[in-house]
Amino acid sequence: MIRLAVDVMGGDHGARVTLPACLAFLRRHEQAQLLLVGRPTAMAEVPAWASLASHPRCQLVEAQEVVDMDDPIEVALRRKKNSSMRLALQQVKDGAADVALSAGNTGALMAIARYVLKTLDGIDRPAIATQLPNAAGSATTVLDLGANVDCSPEHLLQFAVMGSALVSAISGHESPSVGLLNIGEEVIKGSEIIKKTSELLRSAAKNGDLNFYGNVEGNDIFKGTTDIVVCDGFVGNVALKASEGLAKMIGDFIKDEFSRNIFTKISAIVALPVLNSFKNRVDHRRYNGAALLGLRGLVFKSHGSADAVAFEAALTRAYDAAVHGLLDKVRQRIAHAAPLLASAAAAPQALSGQVG
Repeated sequence: MIRLAVDVMGGDHGARVTLPACLAFLRRHEQAQLLLVGRPTAMAEVPAWASLASHPRCQLVEAQEVVDMDDPIEVALRRKKNSSMRLALQQVKDGAADVALSAGNTGALMAIARYVLKTLDGIDRPAIATQLPNAAGSATTVLDLGANVDCSPEHLLQFAVMGSALVSAISGHESPSVGLLNIGEEVIKGSEIIKKTSELLRSAAKNGDLNFYGNVEGNDIFKGTTDIVVCDGFVGNVALKASEGLAKMIGDFIKDEFSRNIFTKISAIVALPVLNSFKNRVDHRRYNGAALLGLRGLVFKSHGSADAVAFEAALTRAYDAAVHGLLDKVRQRIAHAAPLLASAAAAPQALSGQVG
């Protein structure tokens, strides 16, 4: 039985979205148990709660506070110690849950997760990783997606190792390919940070820690050139929002085609199977659920504006990660790459000492 701790109150819509999604998820996953963390009074106002309250695989964990989407990190971390977000993470810390999921404030979730669960040995900064649909019919895992705006080459190396563990755990592919996001494929292109990162990734490939493909460009994410694309959080977040915007534009286009004149409607009806297939393939809701990698526990983040379909997808992604032993995979990858990670981390310190 896989136990998921769910921050019911997080996100733009709270229990109105999370509870129906939890009910649908339980109906499809007989080996899942949910710890629903939230305010009982707010949950009781949602019709789905009547079925969940009596469900044999559901348990209520009462919380008195909620981390709002606009709460400063300091408030969420220091003042709201009884929030649904924090208590959901505490279930993982205490061993009551295998994985925690929240659609709440990303900055707060990362800060509280780092405080409650701590980072794994060899990892300086956790990273946010998720999948974006590609033309190959699968998905490209991209990290970081916003947790770390300014990254050193050493951080990007850590992201590559953790991303490889994520894809390996979920897909079963033991040697997923890694691409480094750059402004061109040539080795001479990019900033000094990117060039240094490329050197580290090539060294990792020689040591058998990674399957490094080389530099990739933005369009390679959606072409499916590599299984994984590594970048800093600023660039990754822009790519994520751009893909979501594209998916929405496609959906709106299909709707608009049915609101035009009779000839356009007829054409749209004929093309409907193809249009719907493409729409579903790029629907960002199907790929909702980002892993916070590098922590001593499994944590997943849902998009704050997720509807019930998207939140259920995030629940499924978190469940699959626990089933496939993602945390152990990350630990094993980091342990194997430990000598390289340690030497990479020591190099800047040594250089700093010489300058000083």
